[in-house]
Amino acid sequence: MLYRGLLRVARREGGIRIYTAHQHGLGPTDAAARRARVDMLVDAAVRIYAPLPSASLSFLVRRLRFAVPQWHGELKNALQRAKQRFSHASVEGVDWYWPADGKTVRRGPQDTVRLLAPFDPVVWDRARFELLWGWVYRFEAYTPAPKRKLGYYALPLLWHDRVIGWGNLSVKNGELEPEFGYVESHPPRDRAFRRELDAELDRLRAFLGLEP
Repeated sequence: MLYRGLLRVARREGGIRIYTAHQHGLGPTDAAARRARVDMLVDAAVRIYAPLPSASLSFLVRRLRFAVPQWHGELKNALQRAKQRFSHASVEGVDWYWPADGKTVRRGPQDTVRLLAPFDPVVWDRARFELLWGWVYRFEAYTPAPKRKLGYYALPLLWHDRVIGWGNLSVKNGELEPEFGYVESHPPRDRAFRRELDAELDRLRAFLGLEP
């Protein structure tokens, strides 16, 4: 019933979600106004995740049925309009899409290390992830331990403009204990990477309330 839009989460008690009935409004009754509203929703979602390969764009638009179940029947046509409306290009046989009015700022990669959540917009689309960085990332928290390749809660490791590996973090005796793996079997050798990795770990310690 939640996925059909008939329930919504009202609150949590002890980590347990408490639901309540929810009735979606039908929105505009005029067909043109309704199409415009759906197109705006598609645009908002795509701005978060673009650029998207064609298959990922289709998947994302279909997922909107959970947000607006009352407009489920509108999404197929909305996808076709989006493909006509968005900018697109074919790269090595893959069609990519992004908002036509998107402004691209050209700048060199920043000297910053980030450990990304498994559902970060950069990581969420596993197919796009593999196309961009050439290796397979999987969220393995629900994978039996003997079959894990990256770790229980591996966090993709972003350096400059590439995801070069992953990190598993734990807290033992009040201290942060990180373990890292790298696609090329070793970390970058320049001092800037080591400095920025330490800075990212310090940010995590502060977030967790640990002593530096």
